[in-house]
Amino acid sequence: MRRDEVRYRVRQQSLLVEFGRAAMQTRDFGQILQRATELSAQGLETKFAKVLEYIPEDKRLLVRAGVGWSAGTVGIVSLGADVESPAGFAYQTGKTVISNHLESETLFRTPRLLADHGIKRAINVLIPQGGEGNEPFGVLEVDSAEPGQFDQGDAYYLDAFAGLLGIAIERQQADAELQRALEHQALLTREMSHRVKNSLTSVVGLLRVQARGAVSQDVRDALEDASSRVATIAQVHDHLWRGSRIGFVELTNFMTELCKNLQANAVGHVLRCDVDPMSISADHAIPLGLMINELVTNAVKYAYPDGHGVIEVISREIDGHLQLTVVDYGVGLPPGFDIDEPRASLGFKVINGLARQVDGQLKVESSAAGGARFVLDLPILPVN
Repeated sequence: MRRDEVRYRVRQQSLLVEFGRAAMQTRDFGQILQRATELSAQGLETKFAKVLEYIPEDKRLLVRAGVGWSAGTVGIVSLGADVESPAGFAYQTGKTVISNHLESETLFRTPRLLADHGIKRAINVLIPQGGEGNEPFGVLEVDSAEPGQFDQGDAYYLDAFAGLLGIAIERQQADAELQRALEHQALLTREMSHRVKNSLTSVVGLLRVQARGAVSQDVRDALEDASSRVATIAQVHDHLWRGSRIGFVELTNFMTELCKNLQANAVGHVLRCDVDPMSISADHAIPLGLMINELVTNAVKYAYPDGHGVIEVISREIDGHLQLTVVDYGVGLPPGFDIDEPRASLGFKVINGLARQVDGQLKVESSAAGGARFVLDLPILPVN
């Protein structure tokens, strides 16, 4: 083998490696096809190459990517896929077709596209993977307008190139199928959250109707508290199906809306909400929302027995933890108050249970300005 021949073949091998690397670094299908035409043409030292995709409904080979062709060729021009054309024969039989004298070719007709560009010789190989129903994707063709000879070594090079391209195409299609499956799953998840939200909203309505009809004040209060808890869970699901990320809630929007709803049931009080922007999972959003509901409801009921006042809900991200503070400036907690006392109210039992559910720590403090201050430290890593 001559020295220039060795250099020629080594160059082809390096281009195969370059294409393999490029195909792994991008998910852009069109870019992969285009790069394949550019590098395969370089490997055979010519200006023309194209990727032909077989279109089953048309039974033709569409130019999907190409280099050297006039404008209006790629994505528009198609060639016959029958065995009387070089590309069609390669597609139908899987055999490499080398045509070094197209002007005098007798076995195949010369496609008009090649004649219009003065193509004198062509080489066609099958792209094996990636077609519908596991059919071959199409044909990789390299053409030259210069006289010369494509040989068997060129055929081996182009066949290897087509094999790499087929694998890249198959991977792209597998990625696209996975993406479609994920999108379908996301749609089902959103639909489920939407339906859960609607069902819970119906439960809230029923509980409120029962509360209005209750004779006992204790029963009425219990039903109203239950409806408020269910409404909070429904609100989480409302944010889940409307959110941009499946399974996550944007905390600022969620807590702002929650405080707005709680304000509606705290006539005369001023409820302030101050939240650091972050996203948290639904598994954390539900117990967090319920804890806010319980603490605010407790402050509305007991902090200002002689009137109304301010209740603040503050959420901060501190060193990977979520710190929730609910503070009022009312009469404060009774002497000797112990939130872990078994005889504590149902609301505080709920709060303690929810804090344990998310591995949180609850501290009860006296506010510097009077009143009570509840601080929940939750090891919740916010999602950026």
